[in-house]
Amino acid sequence: MSDAEKGGFIAKVIGPKRRWREYQARVRHLPPNYRLAVGAIERYMMHFVPTDGDSDASRFEDLADLFEQAAADGTPIREIVGEDPVEFAEAFVKNYTEGGYVPARARRQLTDAIARAAGEDSGNDDKTV
Repeated sequence: MSDAEKGGFIAKVIGPKRRWREYQARVRHLPPNYRLAVGAIERYMMHFVPTDGDSDASRFEDLADLFEQAAADGTPIREIVGEDPVEFAEAFVKNYTEGGYVPARARRQLTDAIARAAGEDSGNDDKTV
């Protein structure tokens, strides 16, 4: 294997890990309610959105950008995600990938988690998120 090939391989292995760790560090610095909302959207996307290396990294980085800016501006979570967080998440990921199947339970979990992050009573006793 040539040095160029090794560099490409190492970049493929380490690059995404580094980007993921940087994304996680950014999310940890968000205010608690924004962090909760990002975590819920992240879980939803990780379980029910097809993956695609660079596209995934860009998607999560853009999610962090969105919530960092919203937190800096004091934008309420509901103003970011709207009344239907599932619709928000699915519209958000359409910019990055195609397809995917999302069970109704996952949609409900995302909706409930965003309601909690926004300081609302979700009206659902299922706290599995």
